[in-house]
Amino acid sequence: MYKKTITLASIAALAVTVAACGGGNKPADNQGSSPAGTNKPAETNKPKPQLRELNQYAQFDPNTDAVGLYLKEKTGYDVKYDMLPVESADEKLNLLASSKEPYDFMKLSPNQFAKLSASGALEPLDDLITKYGTNMKQVISQSSWDGVKVGGKTYAIPEASSGIAVNSAFVVRQDWMDELGLKMPTNLDELYNMLKTFKDKKKVIPLTGGKDPIVQEIGTVFGMRSIASPWKVSGNKVVHLVEDPATKEYLTYMKKLYTEGLIDAEWAINQANKLTENFTSGKAAMFKMNWANAATVTDALAKNAPTGKISIIPFLKDKDGKNTAIGTGGISWYIVIPKWAPNKDEAMKLIDMKLDKDIFKGLAIGQEGVHHTVKEGKYYPILPIFNDKWNNGSYFLTGTDEKNYPTYWQARVRKNEHVQKYYETYQANAKEGLVYDALTYAPPIDAISKNGPKVNKLTEDTFIKFITGSEPLENYDKFVTQWKSEGGEEMIKAANEWYAAQKK
Repeated sequence: MYKKTITLASIAALAVTVAACGGGNKPADNQGSSPAGTNKPAETNKPKPQLRELNQYAQFDPNTDAVGLYLKEKTGYDVKYDMLPVESADEKLNLLASSKEPYDFMKLSPNQFAKLSASGALEPLDDLITKYGTNMKQVISQSSWDGVKVGGKTYAIPEASSGIAVNSAFVVRQDWMDELGLKMPTNLDELYNMLKTFKDKKKVIPLTGGKDPIVQEIGTVFGMRSIASPWKVSGNKVVHLVEDPATKEYLTYMKKLYTEGLIDAEWAINQANKLTENFTSGKAAMFKMNWANAATVTDALAKNAPTGKISIIPFLKDKDGKNTAIGTGGISWYIVIPKWAPNKDEAMKLIDMKLDKDIFKGLAIGQEGVHHTVKEGKYYPILPIFNDKWNNGSYFLTGTDEKNYPTYWQARVRKNEHVQKYYETYQANAKEGLVYDALTYAPPIDAISKNGPKVNKLTEDTFIKFITGSEPLENYDKFVTQWKSEGGEEMIKAANEWYAAQKK
């Protein structure tokens, strides 16, 4: 998974301000009974302190949410939830960290974690995990643990995603295909012929799209990756899509489609809502659709064209007859304990309790028979109570049961029959050829976090120019030189240093 790159104000000064802080609270030697000859109450009878968590922005109050109240009942911990603002979140985090605001634990983005761990602001967690991490050591994979180590020490509890999954695929107007006697394309030549037929016979935009110049449903046929997931293993090293020879082949194919009017003439300026509008209003024959938008697209087409039908195009095959689809996943969030946290032991105890098998299942999808039901081994939400009470469950995660969470999570895609259909079909179509970014389970790499936004913008803008012809493809090597000089070379070096270390 390509790590999120969010600009964070410099916090190098934190290394000085927190250097003197550290050390967890020492647990009592005799938990459960009073030491002989004293009147000290048993550790288990001590009231649990209120803990403070700093989380990301949300459009609801986690302090009154049903899931938060459930966790308070099940764990016995009262947690005060604060959140970062929707704008300038990283700058706010910087201020809170600089002032050593007494949070017991935080939920950070990859880039936020990279910056705070590099500054020395975070508590190494290995000892705390050894003492209290019974559940987490059982349910979190080694790959995820490896992704939160910095200098050989563990600085976060990894919160993995709901598994490696495919998010998009081409969808097409099946009723138009039937009208024109077209069959589903299986390779790039057949896709070209289908697009040409739509243009000539229906006088519509054959393939609408825009902004993101990498259509991975086409790019993977050449063996390349996407801007969001740019790294692949080639031989004994990691290769970025910019230096991958397949990328130039892809751009050549896309330029041909653009020149012949087979993709949207407004590719360079189209926003996501424009693509949906083009498809559902009858202006375009096909587009790349995220499964999460299936209900919106299906309902809009039904309103505009009651007899219209949509089909999913299976992932295209390469010259060897194999199909490939890019999945995303890995670590979504990093649960950390600041150096200055007042209740480090208690925070770790809570995080581990939340990964108890039963408590975690309740956190993820609520109570069976109340919030969800099970049919043939699959979890389905009970509506509307699931939406009303448990819709915000993922916000409260601080680590996941990696074996079971992908199964639990799918209850959320089954809230709508169209969303369920498209999600499950995409995964089934990708089953035999699923690939993912080579750095999916790498820890946040500073060189990539620092340079990624700038070189990604350069890549997007330049690739659009190559496709539309405003920049000749003969200048591709010149672009690569610029890309490397503006941070790409540093990214490649750091990525390969990490990859080489994994092979030792």
